[in-house]
Amino acid sequence: MNVYKKPYIIAEIGCNHKGDIEIAKELIKVAKIFCNVDAIKFQKRNNKELLTKEQYSQPHPNPVNSYGDTYGAHREYLEFNKNQHQELKSYCEDIGITYSTSVWDLTSAKEITSLNPDFIKIPSACNNNITMLEWLCENYHGELHISTGMTTKDEIDGLVSFFKKNNRSKDLVLYNCTSGYPVPFEDVCLLDINLLIDKYKDDVKSIGFSGHHLGIAVDVAAYTLGANIIERHYTIDRTWKGTDHAASLEPMGLRKLSRDVNAVFKALQFKQQDILPIEQVQRDKLKNQKV
Repeated sequence: MNVYKKPYIIAEIGCNHKGDIEIAKELIKVAKIFCNVDAIKFQKRNNKELLTKEQYSQPHPNPVNSYGDTYGAHREYLEFNKNQHQELKSYCEDIGITYSTSVWDLTSAKEITSLNPDFIKIPSACNNNITMLEWLCENYHGELHISTGMTTKDEIDGLVSFFKKNNRSKDLVLYNCTSGYPVPFEDVCLLDINLLIDKYKDDVKSIGFSGHHLGIAVDVAAYTLGANIIERHYTIDRTWKGTDHAASLEPMGLRKLSRDVNAVFKALQFKQQDILPIEQVQRDKLKNQKV
């Protein structure tokens, strides 16, 4: 019997759709049919609520990746409205993959809650938005997934205490995460997964891992350490225009990640008997019978 939880793989499309809903649907279809993942995830922002006037009107810090004359215009170009998110959720349901979205502000949280997804993600940048977290605890009844990048251990402890106080900690999935794009291997800090499990395994629903590194070896290790929910950015082409593509997996990489993590899940168990049936054939044929 396997003592590990079955892996759950999330392909974060985020804004890698380039503002085109047909590209978004293609990413969903490929994630389901070719990559064999369990869920996809987008992002939802109300940019005028999230950004100051100065941030909204300033140029994009990396103009080659910008879809607008200002950072605000860039963000608006990549934003789907609530009706478009409903269309994407319906498309996910039609082909049999779970839809979800990260919410970056209270307005976005309210809009996505109205779609009733299985889970909503709170990104590392917003895990201190107590107004939004309070509203979600009171009004959204699915799982709440939260990343812990750029978050101190005391702040993580405060987050878990907040959800316990609001009687929602059993719906909480806490992700080990390092915020960076991409993250060098020495900054991934996988052993923090052990710290989260040791401290919070009895308080939260599950521990996950949200990676922004290159390759897929780290994800296999994260699962082996006990993070059964694995989230990775995903794109069709890493050379596409945009800031997240370079730290994303292309379809073949995501397919291999799903294959390898699920293979490790099958392998992580004890022998149920000293000599397995597959070994008995070889024992009868090869074992020295004169000993």
